[in-house]
Amino acid sequence: MNYILVLYYSRHGATAEMAKHIARGVEAGGLEARLRTVPAVSALCEATEDSIPASGAPYADHEDVRHCAGLALGSPTRFGNMAAPMKYFLDGTSGLWLAGALAGKPAGVFTSTSSLHGGQESTLLSMMLPLLHHGMFIMGLPYSEPALLHTTSGGTPYGPSHVAGADNQLPISDDERQLCHALGQRLATAAIRLTAERS
Repeated sequence: MNYILVLYYSRHGATAEMAKHIARGVEAGGLEARLRTVPAVSALCEATEDSIPASGAPYADHEDVRHCAGLALGSPTRFGNMAAPMKYFLDGTSGLWLAGALAGKPAGVFTSTSSLHGGQESTLLSMMLPLLHHGMFIMGLPYSEPALLHTTSGGTPYGPSHVAGADNQLPISDDERQLCHALGQRLATAAIRLTAERS
């Protein structure tokens, strides 16, 4: 359990970019960051994807989740909620829930939306719910992070967020990047302390 799992779904690349910044924060905090994604799902039938995606991070499996020291969970906003592929993956983790595999581990959430008021906070809250059921310690961002007070783009106390714009082309702002880094570092620090207490 010497890594933080940074697990995300990304359609246009912004959530994936946020995941990379969170991973850098995890590593600055003293732990390995393991980047993983989830495959898309189909409305007609269960999608069959290659076991390795064409680009980006590998697909997650339940063992990645089981053995992590902490979890950062990211999804674009879909009508104020997490995207279906992330929900589908989480719905399949009942075995981990029954085993208490994630209980007592730190977790945080992050999201990207096209518009400033596109449901960022409700999406972050929707991702927290299954993590609470798993018994995880939810970590947000404190207002001691200067970027949280000064951001004119994304960023919430519930977790990092990004405003991608109507065409999904806006780059991650400096404030958004700093908040992603801060969440990663907080997760690593918390995981190290919690692991030491259990030893």
